[in-house]
Amino acid sequence: MSALTLRLPDDKHERLRAMAQSRGTSVNRLLDEVTTLLLAEFDAETRFRLRAQRGAGKAERGLDLLDKAAK
Repeated sequence: MSALTLRLPDDKHERLRAMAQSRGTSVNRLLDEVTTLLLAEFDAETRFRLRAQRGAGKAERGLDLLDKAAK
């Protein structure tokens, strides 16, 4: 496991601490959960962009396949 130093304004740190306390967890755990969500979103966007890139210029073929499947 790695350590990360994060510099935040005091008021933001206090708000994060209050939020963590209201959820019954620590600030570390709260930030771990947030980074997990952000990384999952990044991974999904990356997969989407790769799939879109593979399908670029193939719209007509895709529409033909949809028409064929509808029949």
